[in-house]
Amino acid sequence: MMSNEVSHDPKQFIWTEKYRPTIIDDCILSENLRDTFRMMVESGEFQNLLLHGKPGTGKTTVAKAMAEEIGSDWLVINCSEQSGIDTLRNDIRNFASTVSLTASKKVVILDEFDYANAQSFQPALRGAIEEFASNCRFVFTCNFPNRIIPAIHSRCTVVEFKIPKEQRPKMAGEIHSRITDILENEGIEYKDDVIIQLVTKYFPDFRRLLNEVQRYSVSGKIDEGILAQLSDVRIKDLIDAMKAKKFSEMRKWAVENIDDDSAKLFRKLYDALSEHMDPSSIPDAILILAEYQYKAAFVADQEINLVACLTELLATTEWKS
Repeated sequence: MMSNEVSHDPKQFIWTEKYRPTIIDDCILSENLRDTFRMMVESGEFQNLLLHGKPGTGKTTVAKAMAEEIGSDWLVINCSEQSGIDTLRNDIRNFASTVSLTASKKVVILDEFDYANAQSFQPALRGAIEEFASNCRFVFTCNFPNRIIPAIHSRCTVVEFKIPKEQRPKMAGEIHSRITDILENEGIEYKDDVIIQLVTKYFPDFRRLLNEVQRYSVSGKIDEGILAQLSDVRIKDLIDAMKAKKFSEMRKWAVENIDDDSAKLFRKLYDALSEHMDPSSIPDAILILAEYQYKAAFVADQEINLVACLTELLATTEWKS
């Protein structure tokens, strides 16, 4: 993307949508992924795809950009909100069965498909993929491919959004450049060293990074004043959910904030106890944190381990009002 003119949709307010790339060459990807998707676009068609990887790494953006660039009609279904049989019978079937307005095949993008019901919705899609093969392609995006039944895997080309270690500095540089382009386009003053720290903190979750930058830009500038807030903001959101006994909000926080270094995350929770938790609950909370921090070294799914820890804290401890 050009450094002096960043493409955007002026009708959008949320930056993740306003500045969402519409062509593959503008997507921030590893070289092998960009080459793979570019070849699909150049061929004018692509297979059914299962795109998986960490949150915010561009899976949905790539799916939409490919459909846009090829010129397909496309439909997005958020499976964390819509994953009932009625969605298949009505939304998907009605869309996939009609003739495309373009020469290209239609595309159904099933976002966050790992939240779709594995006993009903996922098995039902097997027939739809084959029934509409002549007219429609399906793209599934997810963070946890193990939650998706083998029958869907076997009907798709599976692509992992993984960043090779040697390409991480280059991609971080591209994200930094994209962020500064956006800030300049929005007329926001910024300190470059602060942006570098934000990129370092949230990389490779570009969506989370852009959301945080937009939030901190409300005052019209981004400078050293925000750095002291960064570690506290994430924990405060969790504490608020725990105080209100809101399991869904707590689980959402866990999904959004799961950290590669689980030890740091448990340490942040530990450091927050004295300020936010009722003193009588702190000893039990420390034992709970110690137990799940130990388990984090062995578990297959860090999200489940973290949610289990937070659920036990929510159920057995009290927080200051």
